[in-house]
Amino acid sequence: MAYEPRILGIFCNWCSYSGADYAGTARMKIAPNLRIVRVMCSGRVEPAHILEAFKTGADGVLVAGCHPGDCHYISGNHRTARRLPLLAVMLQQLGIEKERLRFEWISASEGKELAQIAEQMTETLRGLGPLELDLSPESVVEEVAHV
Repeated sequence: MAYEPRILGIFCNWCSYSGADYAGTARMKIAPNLRIVRVMCSGRVEPAHILEAFKTGADGVLVAGCHPGDCHYISGNHRTARRLPLLAVMLQQLGIEKERLRFEWISASEGKELAQIAEQMTETLRGLGPLELDLSPESVVEEVAHV
């Protein structure tokens, strides 16, 4: 059987999740690899959530928030935009390719864009293959010692 990546989508309630809902009601084809979890704001997404997703079997994580200036919580999306690039560096140190984590601005009216992003990410992850992650304490200590 061909490898199919598992992608966790963490979407803000006000824009991105509404965009996914719009895509669904408009019957747009979205890659079935994407499973979405709704949070009130992308600013609430902690690095620990993303690490846990990878630890428990996600091959990729897509975090989506409101466009700049549209955040219902004023600056939550900016917090995420600052936080995720730093997390990406840490993930690379753990052996997780940067392409496995993606952050996008998706509004409630951008269902088509969401479908394209999900398809692109699925194809990218197919090319990378399954995530083989060893987060045993010995492995992490050894990895940190080489940094």
